[in-house]
Amino acid sequence: MAGDIFANIIIDISHEKVDRPFQYRIPEHLRDRVDIGVCVQVPFGRGNTPRKGYVIEVTDEPNWDVDKIKEIISVQDDIVSAEDISLRLAAWMKRHYGSTMIAALKTVLPSAKKQKRQVRKFVSLCASTEDATALYNECIRKKQKARERILKELLGNPDERIPYEFITGKLNVAAATLKSLEEKGIIRIDSEEYFRNPKVSASGRYSDKVLSPDQQHIVDTVRKDYDLGKRDTYLIHGITGSGKTEVYIALIDDILKRGKQAIVLIPEIALTYQTLMRFYTHFGDRVSVMNSSLSPGEKFDQMERARTGDIDIIIGPRSALFTPFPNTGIIIIDEEHESTYKSENMPKYHARETAIELAKLVPDGACVVLGSATPSLEAYYRATTGEYKLFELNKRLTGGTLPSVEVADLRQELRMGNRSIFSLRLQELMDEKLQKEEQAMLFINRRGLAGFVSCRGCGHVFKCPHCDVSLSEHRGGKLVCHYCGHEEIRPKICPKCGSKYVSSFRAGTQQIEDEVKKFWPKARVLRMDADTTRTKGSYEKILSAFANKEADVLVGTQMIVKGHDFPDVTLVGILAADMSLYAADYRASERTFQLLTQAAGRAGRGDKAGNVVIQSYQPDHYSIVAASAQDYGSFYNEEIAYRDLLRYPPVSHMMSVQIQSRDEKEGMELATRLRALMEQQKASGAVFIGPAFSAISRINDVYRLNVFAKLDDYEGLVRLKDVLEGYIRQLEDMGKLRYVTVQFDFDPMNGG
Repeated sequence: MAGDIFANIIIDISHEKVDRPFQYRIPEHLRDRVDIGVCVQVPFGRGNTPRKGYVIEVTDEPNWDVDKIKEIISVQDDIVSAEDISLRLAAWMKRHYGSTMIAALKTVLPSAKKQKRQVRKFVSLCASTEDATALYNECIRKKQKARERILKELLGNPDERIPYEFITGKLNVAAATLKSLEEKGIIRIDSEEYFRNPKVSASGRYSDKVLSPDQQHIVDTVRKDYDLGKRDTYLIHGITGSGKTEVYIALIDDILKRGKQAIVLIPEIALTYQTLMRFYTHFGDRVSVMNSSLSPGEKFDQMERARTGDIDIIIGPRSALFTPFPNTGIIIIDEEHESTYKSENMPKYHARETAIELAKLVPDGACVVLGSATPSLEAYYRATTGEYKLFELNKRLTGGTLPSVEVADLRQELRMGNRSIFSLRLQELMDEKLQKEEQAMLFINRRGLAGFVSCRGCGHVFKCPHCDVSLSEHRGGKLVCHYCGHEEIRPKICPKCGSKYVSSFRAGTQQIEDEVKKFWPKARVLRMDADTTRTKGSYEKILSAFANKEADVLVGTQMIVKGHDFPDVTLVGILAADMSLYAADYRASERTFQLLTQAAGRAGRGDKAGNVVIQSYQPDHYSIVAASAQDYGSFYNEEIAYRDLLRYPPVSHMMSVQIQSRDEKEGMELATRLRALMEQQKASGAVFIGPAFSAISRINDVYRLNVFAKLDDYEGLVRLKDVLEGYIRQLEDMGKLRYVTVQFDFDPMNGG
């Protein structure tokens, strides 16, 4: 009928079934109440059994014969379950970040398919002691050794259940022998299901540390706000080693006493081991971990444990935010400045904003605590405007003082004839620390052997044939693309000019490892980068080896500088400080400052004095000067002035419309049309840039373009996105976008 409105509804809310919606008519009296994410009751199946469903789309287009479409019975307004919360959150993400509802649902719902539960077996004695002893003596007489071994074990522990694996493994008793004893009524074999638990074993309980007055002030303020019913967002700006983790533990302790649960986000897997240990030794079995190295079965079990109340605390990267706790009370985001909190896939959500929205949706609300030594400009800006509550921790409590930081000018080193990777000052300090049997960390923001390989004769750079990036040299003469995985053998002569002078710009982790061994042959060296940490458990293995002083020098990429606490590290060398300054990205200075400050924070965390050497070709750049002084305030003031001048986030908001096309011309034409469509909306104060190719214009033979829109009002950008989505849907319905995809990225983490 004309004027009918329909809702596409999912009945079975599981990750595998969210793309199978059923359509229902929305009765007129419910039209004002039915929206995306709302829980409704609908007649389902042949018997029209009332079932709970969730609205994922509202439309005026029927999918089939209108007369056969059933009506929604009622709307359930109250949010009662973890599933209801997930639906509301997915609906918010769809609108806030731009994506399909199904993509948003698949993000928030546990992705692991239902896994077969693990079963463990136990063997116990069920015959009388007299009967079992008689049989035991008979087995000795008949030399039935296997039966003799098991009966001896059971008679020695008549009231205990003995693990089945112990009997079949250590006692070497066959399953057939156990079955025959069970059939005779001598033993009983019990089976019980259990959850896989990926936690790492920890020795002893965490000793409760007495909090400093500054730490206690944070805990008291949050607790008082909670008692008053306030659910705020708090930012803890604490220098490296100021004891943020102790504050998190105290806050979680308080939340758990209220019968609620806690989510702790960490930026990446490298932090899981040490972070988990500190929480696990305090809270025991109530903690679990979620990360990409878990098996599907382990992931499924952690979600079930959360749902059933078997655990109260989950620790993991951004996906842990969607753990189906029935009653979350606190969400903590450690190292909140990390770019890994922003999703690269649709919807391109940021964990910080999504956590704040989730905190509003859960029963009674939750508080959000952000922590960092180098807060993102977004978080600090919101703290200065009063949107977040700001706490400062300026004293180092983990022992030691902030390290002495020196900047080595690589231009001067070259003038002095030093052509090695290491400045003279770094060489001098390495000699000194190794002599004292102290440890050193050397950091570079690259993996493999080289940045690029080029011809010294004509300047030709070897690039990937499928991507607009240079190839990196790895051992064995291989040139590898770090984007699509393309590999080729390094040629001996230049294909452009025939020159023999083909060589690499060597500045990678493998190269540094080799150089350390050349300069200090007796030093034991460990390397930690994406290449050495591919296998499960490799992070923990390398970090444990270094913590146990099985190596003197740890060489690595970003992952070695974040959050780790090694009391014997007294020297950190940052070998190419300004490498990240050259990125075509408005956040390049912020990233450089954060990396250098985090790296410097690894030195001198014990009772020995620490030294940091920052090597740079731009020693007077404000981000390097501020990082060497560990002065966040001066960096923030300088950087926010630039952002204000150029209307970049967080002062203004920005939307990147990302077009990917196999045909370059078709992609550019669509990008031009999308910009024109946005300009027609006449959004007051909007600024448009592009279309232009991305920093990497082609990956895997797909061209990548961007159109940027800047606007102070975030909702105004969302409205522009809605207009573009409608236009793109029309083109898709007409079959005109077969080789082109469009994605939206709000306040992007890189320049495109």
